Amino acid sequence: MTKHVAVLMGGWDPERPVSLRSGEACAGALERAGFQVTRLDVDRDVMNTLAALKPDVAFNALHGPWGEGGAMQGMLETLRIPYTHSGILASGLAMNKEKAKLVFKAEGIPVAEAVVTSRFEAAKEHVLPPPYVVKPVAQGSSFGVIIVSADRSHPPQELLRDDWPYGDIVMVETYIPGRELTVGVMGGKALDIIEVVPQGQAFYDFDSKYAPGGSRHVLPAALKPNIYQTVQMLAEKAYAAIGCRGVSRADFRFDDSGDGDGALYCLEMNTQPGMTATSLVPEMAAHAGISFEALVTWMVEDASCDR
Repeated sequence: MTKHVAVLMGGWDPERPVSLRSGEACAGALERAGFQVTRLDVDRDVMNTLAALKPDVAFNALHGPWGEGGAMQGMLETLRIPYTHSGILASGLAMNKEKAKLVFKAEGIPVAEAVVTSRFEAAKEHVLPPPYVVKPVAQGSSFGVIIVSADRSHPPQELLRDDWPYGDIVMVETYIPGRELTVGVMGGKALDIIEVVPQGQAFYDFDSKYAPGGSRHVLPAALKPNIYQTVQMLAEKAYAAIGCRGVSRADFRFDDSGDGDGALYCLEMNTQPGMTATSLVPEMAAHAGISFEALVTWMVEDASCDR
């Protein structure tokens, strides 16, 4: 009997456009793999829609706080529909950068120094010596990220915008120079490492992630073998510490700058990484000999409740 998969995409988080692209890509791959697929652009009546649809599996291609922060996972648990990616606790924990950082530190995973404060306080004075990075405490896709350079005399006034959409709590984190590294973790096992080199941007921002040509991906990353293995080990350790399931992606900075100490810093664990044409995890999987169809098939077969 053909398994019926509902692909959840869209939603109302700021990452809706990315989610629609991820969802469409995954839906197409699942159809090519032989599944019966229903594309579901999620709205606030999604619980009733899913209860009537009764799919065998929900493929969660939502991005953003609601879709990947525990709320959708709780709804799927209530409906007892097996679903992909991480469960309620791990999803909520990974989405909150402050809480995730505390878990990483407790497990001996290196992280950058950071302070959590209100956006109003962060706009009033430098809460850390520049350079530093300001991030919404619970957003993805680099939405709302501001880099404050070492020569900037005033804190970022963008935080005071009346239409600021990313919440009032921000994390101010010491800026780590060096290289951007990312590694997918599939079922607890690290894939190969990509070094992301933004093209024309100062950091791996939204356009670098999703615009064609926005970044150059070096796969495998050109690292000494001991550093390569350490990054993979730390990614697996972060995955386990958060309690992830299915496919996740850990992001790191490697400070090999002239004045750097050669240290690695874990920035975050993404429990629902992008699955678009320019996304990192499908590229890593392909490098490991896993086609996009095989990747999404594995994710569907891995789906369950009580994650």
